[in-house]
Amino acid sequence: MRMALGLSYNGQGYSGWQSQPSGNTVQDRLEAALHRFATQPVGTLCAGRTDAGVHALMQVVHFDTPLERPAASWVRGTNRFLPPDIAVQWAQPVADGFHARASAVARRYAYVLLQSPVRPSVDAARVGWVFQALDPAAMRQAAEQLLGEHDFSSFRAAACQAPSPVKTLRRIDIVRRGPGDAHGPCYWRFEFEADAFLHHMVRNIMGCLIAVGQGRQPPAWMQQVLRAKSRAAAAPTFAPDGLYFLGPLYDAAWGLPRRTAAYDWLP
Repeated sequence: MRMALGLSYNGQGYSGWQSQPSGNTVQDRLEAALHRFATQPVGTLCAGRTDAGVHALMQVVHFDTPLERPAASWVRGTNRFLPPDIAVQWAQPVADGFHARASAVARRYAYVLLQSPVRPSVDAARVGWVFQALDPAAMRQAAEQLLGEHDFSSFRAAACQAPSPVKTLRRIDIVRRGPGDAHGPCYWRFEFEADAFLHHMVRNIMGCLIAVGQGRQPPAWMQQVLRAKSRAAAAPTFAPDGLYFLGPLYDAAWGLPRRTAAYDWLP
């Protein structure tokens, strides 16, 4: 039987998703918990690998197992053996043709940013931080130039293993949340949706959007960066702290959830 799981995690204490010899990754912790619950080794495949320090609200994985147990048992049983900063949100049997990565038609990320003269405290490592005011109109104008199908080589990490830098960025939403005027403390939420993302793509775009929002570059500069097809043309990679993998989107025929309760606490 093939099972799909949706899980959330705080990535602060982990070396990313992908299994490593150190064992300090989300995949390592999940597979260890599944092994203890299922009393046999379980290998998982995920919808999108996340880097060290990056969080997820609905990472989706699948695995094959000969065990037939109710979906709720997979949730409760696996969570029993997971650390408190990783939790399975749902479980569901799926057809053998389902693949957590290959069946996804889109992927979504959010970046939560604190604009404040004072650094984060209770939300340290869960939000990015800038102390200068941002111009929303300038950032939205810059973001519009990235929409559609493009070669995103300028926003691609050197270690990226994607076979092609060409991706289709479908949506970038930029919302300011919080009281006060445009120069007062507030949170910003940047939301991205694409068919797929390159390694560090969102963090590199964030670096450029913030450069534009702070007036260090004009909005038209984003088009220059895109056309350069060179990582050297873009701003430095922004911090991972405020980056959340919102999860993949699948065809409705698979019947999988599109969101979980974890979505509703973000600014």
